Amino acid sequence: MAKIDGNSLVVRALKDEGVDTVFYLTGGPMVDVGARCIEAGFRTIDCRHEQAAAMAAHAYSRVIGKPGICFAASGPGTTNLITGVGNAFLDAVPVIALGGASPLSEVGKGAFQEMDQVAMFKPITKWSERVMHVSRIPEIINKAFRIATGGQPGPVYIDLPADVLYNVADESKVLFPKHPHSVARVSGDPAMVKKAIALMKEAQRPVILTGTGILWSGAMEELKEFVELSGIPFYTTPQGRGVIPEDHRLSFLGARNQAWKEADLAVVIGTRLNFIAGYGMPPRWAADLKIVQVDISDEEIGRNRPVDVPIVGDAKMVLRQLIEEGRGAFKGRKELAWIETLRGYDKRSQEKSAALLNSDQIPIHPLRLCKEVREFMDRDAIIIVDGHEILNFARQSIPIFAAGHSVNAGPNGCMGVAVPFGMGAKVAKPNTQVIVLSGDGSFGFNGIEVDTMIRHKIPALIVVSNNGGWASVGGMSAGRDLDFSRYDKMAEVFGGHGEFVEKPQDIRPALERAKASGKVSVVNVITDPKARSATTAFANYRAI
Repeated sequence: MAKIDGNSLVVRALKDEGVDTVFYLTGGPMVDVGARCIEAGFRTIDCRHEQAAAMAAHAYSRVIGKPGICFAASGPGTTNLITGVGNAFLDAVPVIALGGASPLSEVGKGAFQEMDQVAMFKPITKWSERVMHVSRIPEIINKAFRIATGGQPGPVYIDLPADVLYNVADESKVLFPKHPHSVARVSGDPAMVKKAIALMKEAQRPVILTGTGILWSGAMEELKEFVELSGIPFYTTPQGRGVIPEDHRLSFLGARNQAWKEADLAVVIGTRLNFIAGYGMPPRWAADLKIVQVDISDEEIGRNRPVDVPIVGDAKMVLRQLIEEGRGAFKGRKELAWIETLRGYDKRSQEKSAALLNSDQIPIHPLRLCKEVREFMDRDAIIIVDGHEILNFARQSIPIFAAGHSVNAGPNGCMGVAVPFGMGAKVAKPNTQVIVLSGDGSFGFNGIEVDTMIRHKIPALIVVSNNGGWASVGGMSAGRDLDFSRYDKMAEVFGGHGEFVEKPQDIRPALERAKASGKVSVVNVITDPKARSATTAFANYRAI
């Protein structure tokens, strides 16, 4: 009988699930998994830090719409994955993380790098499991993919002990689930769909709020059709932006705060009522707000606030039901007076920020940098934003026009994602412009991955908003200063392209030169250290 070892089974199982790209850092006992991936024709991106490998897999997954794969050596290699995997968990992204482990035969003896890695990952994954026998590797990897992509997506962790990887099994006795599984499409309760449409028809100030559930279910066209059928203005979470182009006639980005406060009905589809949505509670929303909530996970329905119409189901399927039910209900409907109110709020917001967007001040205001990036980017560009001040300024000034093309730190607020996210996004869509907009503090976490991007010819454009510190002056009382370092020189050292910009009129030419270089580029822009964005103060989280 033909024999096959665990390393080969891991790669064969991944290939059977449609995997062709992995992010990793080599080391025992996973060295031969990496070698087999190369032999199998995978694109293998060896990173400079395991955290970056997990983060790149995260962005790759979000942009391409299927699980991202990362793996690492045992001990500190695997524990270095934890921040990236935890970030994917809070962001509900299906990352498959594989970690090498000390041998099963030496458990409890004080083996090299022996620790309970499975227990470490359990609180930050949908499933964490150790493979105990070589013949079960394909079965467990298949289960990992099913769990990661089923219901509300999320990461999983598989622990691979050294003696399992290097043991052999009779190939004829190994169960190979040959084809990637399909994700079930669950429709909503028809009675609840009717009730939802009735509420929407009665509402005078309705809004639609969506999240990444629209992306994972592929419901972009259905959402657009329903928005236009119902005439209800829409908002998205930061990670769910672009599902409908944000220059749509029912998009009023500058009116978000007022829209949420004054709405009498919120139709929440594929997103959680977490802190991003103000928990669905006052003062962010009205106390008497009615809520229709659609979610694939029944655990999310009514979380933090009771809802009037709960619909458990896949966003795509439920939106199709809402469209069908709404055809008659919304036929001949005139534009709500509410729309003109939001249009006015939006216009005043734009007028308020116009001066800073066009400012010629030196040091450069971050909003002027955002404007230059906005005017430079392709319509379908993928925008990665990371940091504090620049994250908030970019959110309010750079529109997104393509689904899944807005990626940022997410609900974990995980700084340092910029460069690895840009790497993962560019690998996922190599022919799409990828612009990384990072604060200088955030860039420092994983900026060394510029080397990885150069080695693997992953030419994302990195723009650093360099205000010389972790936040604006006055934003924190200790440990703020970083100096105005020459991050552009770092790119040049590794063979990339660097630009240093101090004047606003020089931003666009620098971006154009970076693009023309065809290389990984770092455009280092000195921005005003006193420019402070509005965000929730940490004091609001303290016990009283």
